[in-house]
Amino acid sequence: MKNFALKLNKELNVKLQAIDLEESSIISKAQKSILCIKDALSKLKTFILNYTFVSEEEEILFFKEIKPGILSQLIYFVKINNIESKRPMGSFEIQQNYLFCELEKLTLYFNSHLEFYRYYRMNSTFLDDKFFVRGREDLHLHLDNLMVYIDPDFSTSQDYMVAKIIANDRLEVFLKTELDALSIKNSNPNYGQVGISGNNSLQWTDNKTALVELIYALYACGSLNDGRCEIRVLTAIFEQIFNVRLTDIYRTYLEIKVRSIPTKYIDNLKTALLRKMEEDF
Repeated sequence: MKNFALKLNKELNVKLQAIDLEESSIISKAQKSILCIKDALSKLKTFILNYTFVSEEEEILFFKEIKPGILSQLIYFVKINNIESKRPMGSFEIQQNYLFCELEKLTLYFNSHLEFYRYYRMNSTFLDDKFFVRGREDLHLHLDNLMVYIDPDFSTSQDYMVAKIIANDRLEVFLKTELDALSIKNSNPNYGQVGISGNNSLQWTDNKTALVELIYALYACGSLNDGRCEIRVLTAIFEQIFNVRLTDIYRTYLEIKVRSIPTKYIDNLKTALLRKMEEDF
């Protein structure tokens, strides 16, 4: 089961990364991502319905970690699509208020499910056999997952809640990043323009993960403003210069940290520069 899920998740992430590189529109990116994730969830469901868990622990692992990991991406992109589709085109204040309201919704959801949030955040396990095993739902608990009744063979009482928590974490980062970008644009009328002409001919043609790695390297090295340039400002500058949209850079940074070779792009830069120097002798 675990091997199947890992392979499926890897294939899904490759597709999502390709969409991220190909699509500049947030809405188009979200819509294409939704289709990919729904397809992956369908494959996962088909597999599970024909699979017998070897133990209760394996079933808990699936419904506490594996399924929510994929389902959270669907929840995230559906919400992104809704937020951006309804986003007003008005003044700075109107857009700012809109984004703040979306952040407030996350806070309200958190407050409404505080007890389970604490259980999950503290990595508690004493109720896992009730939360993440099928057919164990407790009507006295606050059930946020109606699918436990509609599709009981592929749902438990709280697997959706875990996915929602993961998705909300990403949404919070997205909304705060958008608010930062909005503030920078409001304070800099020339945001999005390069030079006097405003004609930006520079395009970032490598993958976005490489650019995030470069940004964090410059930040860590303190190369700008004697180390007093914030990540959000540095990111906005690179977006402006290279005409690229970087969303969820914090999540990308976390993914970079756990790679087998964390500094892959920086290492490639060093190799390319040394090769160039040798060629020029």
